[in-house]
Amino acid sequence: MAERVILEEKSYKTVYREGNSIIKEFTPSHPKSNVFNEAYIHTCVEESGVPVPKIQKVMPADGGWALSMEYIHGKTLQQIMDEDPENLDRHLEKLVDIQLEVSAHRIPKLRNTRYKMEEIINGMHEIDASTKYELLQRIHGMKRHTRLCHGDFVPSNVIIREDGSYCILDWAHATSGNAGADAAITYMRFSLEDPVKAEKYLRIYCRRADMAIQYVQSWMPIVAAVELSRHVEEERELLEKWISVAEYQ
Repeated sequence: MAERVILEEKSYKTVYREGNSIIKEFTPSHPKSNVFNEAYIHTCVEESGVPVPKIQKVMPADGGWALSMEYIHGKTLQQIMDEDPENLDRHLEKLVDIQLEVSAHRIPKLRNTRYKMEEIINGMHEIDASTKYELLQRIHGMKRHTRLCHGDFVPSNVIIREDGSYCILDWAHATSGNAGADAAITYMRFSLEDPVKAEKYLRIYCRRADMAIQYVQSWMPIVAAVELSRHVEEERELLEKWISVAEYQ
């Protein structure tokens, strides 16, 4: 039997490698519907032609459920950036190129980005009614698109194989919607860790996508609110600052 190597542990799941498979094992309290929905989303993306690990099976595991998918050999873009910081701009260009290739796909059967964000914000108790109204009005004013949005497009979710080809991981949050929202999520993720890197990413993305920087920034209060709903305490102060800005500067 292949050795089990744990790659990531969170409160609701453990991710480990076993031979040529990656297993995402969820706790018994994690809804079964969420596991099957993640498998559905991943399969839809796989069928669209986006390079992703192939889903092997959904299976019961220790009172909960687990997803099994193929193991992809290579390094994440995050590892490459960490090992080669002098060429950060080049690696960010690569990240953006891949993100734009992803957003060129359209999978209308996926849930709409706007509707998902509206539902999350409507159900939040962390923000008051006036702020909630402001955020919902902002969402309603955004352009309606049907581009594939990853929902957590960060360097650690992109694997680069030895031949230079890529494969994208973790499609649990994928939706069909506005690419500007997806770019704002990536910008937010970078900002929470390294503001300098975040600004470099934003400039490169907007130049390559021919999109105004201000447009991506206008999504920031919305994506910050959605992130706040996940209750990561060390992020709270910065997220609340973004949410409180009526017109993001």
